[in-house]
Amino acid sequence: MVIRRVLAPRIDFGALRRELGLPDDYPQEARREADEAAAAPPRPAVDRTDIPLVTLDPPGSRDLDQAMHLSRRAGGGFRVRYAIADVAAHVRPGGALEEETWRRGQTVYLPDGNVPLHPHSLGEGAASLLPDVDRAAVLWTVDLDADGATTAVRLERALVRSRAQLDYPTVQVDADAGRLPEPIALLPEIGALLTTRGLRRGAINLPIPEQDVEADGDGWRLVLRAPVPMEEHNAQISLLTGMAAADLMLAGGIGLLRTMPAPKPEAVQRLRTAAAPLGVHWPDEVSVGELLLGLDPGQPRDAAFVDQAAELMRSAAYTAFDGELPELSTHGGVAAAYAHVTAPLRRLADRYATEVCLALHDGRAVPDWARMALPRLPAAMAATDRVASAASRGAIDLAEAVLLQHRVGQTFDAAVLDVTAPSNGRGNRPPGGTVALDDPPVRARCLGELTLGTRVRVRLVTADPATRSVAFELA
Repeated sequence: MVIRRVLAPRIDFGALRRELGLPDDYPQEARREADEAAAAPPRPAVDRTDIPLVTLDPPGSRDLDQAMHLSRRAGGGFRVRYAIADVAAHVRPGGALEEETWRRGQTVYLPDGNVPLHPHSLGEGAASLLPDVDRAAVLWTVDLDADGATTAVRLERALVRSRAQLDYPTVQVDADAGRLPEPIALLPEIGALLTTRGLRRGAINLPIPEQDVEADGDGWRLVLRAPVPMEEHNAQISLLTGMAAADLMLAGGIGLLRTMPAPKPEAVQRLRTAAAPLGVHWPDEVSVGELLLGLDPGQPRDAAFVDQAAELMRSAAYTAFDGELPELSTHGGVAAAYAHVTAPLRRLADRYATEVCLALHDGRAVPDWARMALPRLPAAMAATDRVASAASRGAIDLAEAVLLQHRVGQTFDAAVLDVTAPSNGRGNRPPGGTVALDDPPVRARCLGELTLGTRVRVRLVTADPATRSVAFELA
């Protein structure tokens, strides 16, 4: 499902950048270090350029963290080879470049240009797994049995060469036509196996369409897009690698996990109670994840149920440990121990977590620069996660307000996604909730007596670009 609406010719995102304190450029010394590393890139002793890896990303991406090759094993099962950009080989510990990446934490994406974690000479150049050039990588080799269970994990620093830069829309067309290129021909089969294993563990994946703002000639357009199946299959390869990394760390007694409490039984029961009024049939033997997999978020009642299910996925965090294992070592959405190691060009934590995994796999001590960073990373990543989230939401809020500013008073068709009860004497909050418009694809606050999962007619009462606010009332 793709819904698009052309916006006003110009939107200035500069105020949002200033409000969030996003940096304009790299300090001169940090940029010099990056340029020097790009001019003399590392060449690992192990050569794996014979493996015909390919990358798979959104169209136009240049910061390519991962490349893969999938094959069948002679004795049965599968072999997943997943090359991750070796950013640590390009960034000197204790240098100005490392210091600046700590200040940034992760790449922040905005419609008028990204605020990258690394200078373009590295992030979109010498460290990126671009096609037809040799690159330093950390190569994960994960063997699976016929049911998708992991039987062996190996990793090494290696020289690799991607053969092609693929994108999701094109690959989905190829998958539907049965003509996927050989390196990823098995991705639908392996992805489906891994998804099934996840559901059996109790994994939960929310099928929420992605809302974004994209350039459209001299202007912008607001986009609502559901992920294509190949995107979900690709995500399973990243999850597989992250779980392998977490297992290595837990066995070695040191690392950085991505954790989240499992949904509480009372929260699941509240969600189950909401299912019947929304017309969502939920058999007793079906898990939350299995139920969500079969819903269509393009339907109002299903969309409302998915929105309610998002309440189960709260309190994700980074958890560092060295010696004693953490009290919480699993991720409730993955339903397993999990770590971030597959996006070091875009996320600071992955660089250090990967270095821990390499040391543990090789049976050597974790380098001091990585070990000393672990306790600091949870707070650093939490702070930058808040900034990245505020940037994404702020850009969409601004685009919605610009799109609708000349339509105050008009009415629109919408679906009720959430209902907020009145404040019951503890304030003056009126009844209302959240609605999703059919066209344009806007999601905003609406006042009135709403019923969850129903279709309604709403009137626009506020659309203010200065405050990035949009509000409706029941018509």
